[in-house]
Amino acid sequence: MKRLDHTDQTLYSELAQRSLDARFTADFPTDGRFVAVTVKGRRYWYFDRPSGTAGQPPVRTYVGPADDPDICTRVETFKDLKADVRARRKIVSTLVREAHLPRPDPTAGDIVAALERAGFFRLRGVLVGTVAFHVYAAILGVRLPNGVMQTADADFAQFHSISVAVGDALPPVLDVLRAVDPTFREVPHPADSRQSTRFAARSGYQVEFLTPNTGAADHGDRPAVMPALGGASAQPLRFLDFLIHRPVRAVLLHGAGVPVLVPAPERYAVHKLIVGSRRRIDQDGTAKAGKDRLQASSLMQAMLEVRQGDALAEAYTEAWQRGPAWRAALAESLRSLDEHRAAAIAGGLAAAIASLGDNPGDFGLAAGR
Repeated sequence: MKRLDHTDQTLYSELAQRSLDARFTADFPTDGRFVAVTVKGRRYWYFDRPSGTAGQPPVRTYVGPADDPDICTRVETFKDLKADVRARRKIVSTLVREAHLPRPDPTAGDIVAALERAGFFRLRGVLVGTVAFHVYAAILGVRLPNGVMQTADADFAQFHSISVAVGDALPPVLDVLRAVDPTFREVPHPADSRQSTRFAARSGYQVEFLTPNTGAADHGDRPAVMPALGGASAQPLRFLDFLIHRPVRAVLLHGAGVPVLVPAPERYAVHKLIVGSRRRIDQDGTAKAGKDRLQASSLMQAMLEVRQGDALAEAYTEAWQRGPAWRAALAESLRSLDEHRAAAIAGGLAAAIASLGDNPGDFGLAAGR
């Protein structure tokens, strides 16, 4: 796998910094102020702006946890932050043209950008699925295969507990999507036609909102009401809590750069191994399973090559310890890879697990493979 040179990696880091700075400036204009609020023993930053009506309290917007160092730095310096759209567009163009980093198709990019401006990522939502996969090449500093990046949908996830707790919400999500494509419509959920977790455009492009299903499997098909999602509900899915735990900041190479939250690459890789073995064989289920496993194996190989095997091993062992269904899914997906790739990944994982002081055999891997 070819690595990016140091100049390209530095340029991406600069873009990520500038993009987050620009969003912070746009979200929090200078006529307001930051306030720290303690909720259930934990401090959070909120932003107060004048309501514009005499005698009315200020309008309060959720910012994020007070122990997030990136947020705290910007709270202290936000008045001095300047957005430089032209310069950021030039950086994006350079990274795509000269570093050959992937960019999403225009529809996906516009949708992610619209939801970002609406506050989805500020409200601790996470971009998941193939659109999220586009950012990992830059994060890891390698070139990943373009053939695993094609998609006709965009998936977004949020913990239900966060959606309830933040005390803030997106504007009507259908309005946000129709600003990108006026043909977007709600797709009634089959288990409850009063709710929608999915939105579809006339072109066939779909947007879906997801949330972890940590309860009984019997209730996994019922949509979850999500107060922060601007009228959208979310489809509960198993294994999703593992995927979106502790997401990382990244920038999607679209327009002037779109700051996003995505799953940590090691969690994305392990999660794709799991779901790749559980696709139902209907319509394109088999094709999706193959794509899942290719994305997983590409990321795992990249992480092993750039010496991030420890992080990958920690995610893999955490998933393995979650129970027999998780172990069976991981083992089946690894067995399904071609022999050379499976041996390389299993050997790298075994070595990384051993370096953490654990026995690879306890996790279905032979030491020294």
